[in-house]
Amino acid sequence: MNIHEYQAKELLARHGVNVPSGQPCKSIEEAEQAARTLFDAGQTMVVIKSQIHAGGRGKGTFKSGFKGGVHLCKSVEDVVEKAKAMLGQVLVTKQTGPEGREVKTLLVASAEKIVKELYLAVLLDRNSSRPIVMASTEGGMDIEEVAEKTPEKIVKETVDPSMGLLPYQARKIAAALELPSELIGQAAKLLMGVYQTFWKCDASMVEINPLCIVENVDGTHGIAAVDAKISLDDNALYRHKDIVEMRDLGEEAPLEIEAGKYDLNYIKLDGNIACLVNGAGLAMATMDIIKHFGGDPANFLDVGGGATREQVTAAFRIILSDPNVKGILVNIFGGIMQCDVIAEGVVAAAKETNLSIPLVVRLEGNNVEIGKKILNESGLQLISGDTMADAAQKIVAAV
Repeated sequence: MNIHEYQAKELLARHGVNVPSGQPCKSIEEAEQAARTLFDAGQTMVVIKSQIHAGGRGKGTFKSGFKGGVHLCKSVEDVVEKAKAMLGQVLVTKQTGPEGREVKTLLVASAEKIVKELYLAVLLDRNSSRPIVMASTEGGMDIEEVAEKTPEKIVKETVDPSMGLLPYQARKIAAALELPSELIGQAAKLLMGVYQTFWKCDASMVEINPLCIVENVDGTHGIAAVDAKISLDDNALYRHKDIVEMRDLGEEAPLEIEAGKYDLNYIKLDGNIACLVNGAGLAMATMDIIKHFGGDPANFLDVGGGATREQVTAAFRIILSDPNVKGILVNIFGGIMQCDVIAEGVVAAAKETNLSIPLVVRLEGNNVEIGKKILNESGLQLISGDTMADAAQKIVAAV
């Protein structure tokens, strides 16, 4: 589950991380009041930021023609003007795709006087099966670009999950970021807070880009998380009812939300051949082989190892809700899954939805003969695939 920047900063602040003061705003009036509060407190500049689940907001363009989803403002009037141009409008960035995302919330926050931009993230290192802290002096850039062009500028520190991030490790990272000596202690404390946010919130990633050295009002320097992104592990959300309430369904694809109600793993893609498969690995292989034979998969859909007839029927409904779908490939390898259950679900779903597009079914494994008999006696106009390659070729040809 992803959350907005202002929500990520709220979680970070709970764990002692210094974040700029600000307020989420869903109306022009709220944005005006938030800006007035900040300016009255002595701020000379505030920032207004579109809150969508996508990066590259500052370089994005609204479909209205207004450029930039992030703006610096010197007055309340300027904030109001920018808020009117952004709220309720669709912002297109390199991560949203051409359809863009509607901006329903703005973050109005103090604009820190930035001295230097850094990068910081905590995530799971799948090679070591441990959390890893990544940091770089190259803040404000995509970390993938830094890794490609100047990998030596990325510092990595593996964390023992039974011990957590230790103070000496935090100071080591702070030193590697080439921070002045007077900021080492402050940075180490912030690093400990970021790690605690990752661990205690069951996050899969906490990214702060940029982490900044900022100039305070009195001329001294400090460390602040100027931007933040947190992704949370869905499997652990039952432990965090307060975080679940942060979920913004408006930022998620409607079909993916519907699939979640039936415990189906569904991700919509841009192609026209729908896939219904049991097992994530087989689903990935199915999409690959469709591409190999010249087709384009319309989705990733893993019904899991123990799907019921009702889940299979729901999966068909979800698949057919995508207007781009011109054909369906059902690819089942029955280990835990029983092929006859899938067959019953396919028949029920096809009849319920008055299926009129090509359907290719490949069954193999547990109860396969019973499953094939159910399909053969169903009266449906379907095509059988003997192997995965055979099934993929047939659906591509049919579409």
